[in-house]
Amino acid sequence: MSLLGLIGGFVRRHWRAYASSALMLAGVALCTVWVPRKIGAMIDGLAAHRLGERELLIELAQLLALGVAIYLLRVGWRLRLFAAAYQLGVELRTRFYARLSAQGPAFYQKQRTGDLMALATNDIDAIEMAAGEAMLAGFDGSLTLLMVLAIMMLGVDWRLATIALVPFPLMALAFWRISSQIHTASTDSLKRFAALNDHVQESLSGVRTLRALGLEERSAKQFGILAAHASEASLTAQQWEAAYEPAVGLTLTAAGVFTLGLGSYLVWHNELTIGELTSFTMYLGQLIWPMFAAGWVLSLIERGRAAWTRLQPLLDEPLSVDDHGTIASVVPGTLVLADVSFSYAGQDTAALAGVSLALPAGQTLGLVGPTGAGKSTLLRMLLRQATPQHGQVTWGGQALGDYTLSALRSAMSWVPQESFLFSATIADNIALGRPGASRAEVEHAAHMAAIHEDILRFPQGYETHVGEKGITLSGGQRQRVAIARSLLAHSSLLLLDDALSAVDTGTETRILEHLEELRREQPGRSAIIASHRLSAVAGADLIVVLREGRVTESGSHDALLGAGGWYASQWRYQQLEASLDAL
Repeated sequence: MSLLGLIGGFVRRHWRAYASSALMLAGVALCTVWVPRKIGAMIDGLAAHRLGERELLIELAQLLALGVAIYLLRVGWRLRLFAAAYQLGVELRTRFYARLSAQGPAFYQKQRTGDLMALATNDIDAIEMAAGEAMLAGFDGSLTLLMVLAIMMLGVDWRLATIALVPFPLMALAFWRISSQIHTASTDSLKRFAALNDHVQESLSGVRTLRALGLEERSAKQFGILAAHASEASLTAQQWEAAYEPAVGLTLTAAGVFTLGLGSYLVWHNELTIGELTSFTMYLGQLIWPMFAAGWVLSLIERGRAAWTRLQPLLDEPLSVDDHGTIASVVPGTLVLADVSFSYAGQDTAALAGVSLALPAGQTLGLVGPTGAGKSTLLRMLLRQATPQHGQVTWGGQALGDYTLSALRSAMSWVPQESFLFSATIADNIALGRPGASRAEVEHAAHMAAIHEDILRFPQGYETHVGEKGITLSGGQRQRVAIARSLLAHSSLLLLDDALSAVDTGTETRILEHLEELRREQPGRSAIIASHRLSAVAGADLIVVLREGRVTESGSHDALLGAGGWYASQWRYQQLEASLDAL
């Protein structure tokens, strides 16, 4: 869809606002073109002594009334138009946000956060201006131009109108050249602003790392370079926009010279009155706005086109995970992976290769293996953040793809290793999955996650604001708050992706004991714990060892120790390491 197609569809949906604005603009144009005619008639009347004092006052009162009417109509059309035009920005941002929310990790691996933020702000602002200011300025300028030309040609003198139009083709050629340059410059300006925005976002997110490595000066220099490039690109676009004014000025100056030359000749030969020449000159002055409007509209349209060219591909990009399921609720049952394989784009080796396992409802599965073995990939497969390229995953006898994404994800609670907390209170972060939970339920979940005592040590307790991304909390505290949040959600399947890596072994033991208590209280609740620390999965009903995306060992803790494989050797190593740390 082109930008004009987008705006056309929006105008059709909000035709009442645009129609009423157009009617008011038509009224403005009528009043505006009437003013020079009245003034010309007044001058001729005064010159011929046809206007007395009373008649002159009436004429002046009518001119004042026309001025008031123009003011009120201009205020009215702006109120009506911009109330509608801003709605396009709301619709586009809502649509863009919904699309971003529905995309999976594969989409964000290709996109930069700063660029997405720039699209949601700068680019949509440009499209909004094209739908608002440009549409009505174009209508207003075109209508005024047609009415002024008509009255100049039919109401004053067609010869003057013809000679006045001689320079206009040259102005049209200049406008075509300028508008093409503005499109190129605007595209470059938007891209450079996005790069600047991305640098700021990354720098603020990693400000502690920059300080720790002493890279503040380097980051500031990079910012200065990007800011200079963005400024230069914006200045180039502004310079080309400024070129419209000289083109308009030269055209109208030439038209004025031609008009005064021919007009003087016609007045000298009594073929034109001074009042008519005055009216015509005023009409020529009224052509300034349509000409400037044409340049302004072309500038806004080109900026909008450049922005829409950047935004449309993201709005139309297919979802990285399709949501075509029809089952709106999950009935917990056995979770089965049957010969599942998956490879990331651009990778030669498979992240998962022929993985098969079964987890009955109410049991706990432990996933262990070296770094890069495929543990996190398997969990993302269950969350449908990735789709198996071979094999199938079923839950309760239904393929995961048969469930709607909202139903599937509401039945699962996921705690990643890098837990994300929102800039809110600790209580609000824990209650995120169940906003209506009572304080007692929130505190019980925090107790189960072994974070309750830590929270009470803060001066404001559960009302403590954690800052952006939970910056005021330690890594272990963030993990435990995230675990409390997942426990409060009462989901059927709990997924812990190395979510105990930042806590000590004593706290880990307490959390695992509480999870076992919850499993006894809620018999149908299953859990999958992926961990590098084998002590976190020792109590699981089934432990699966993944190596290079394949299941190499499986069984209970005791069975795997007796098998003498990777699990047994890793267990002995970690136990020895723990005993040395205790010394």
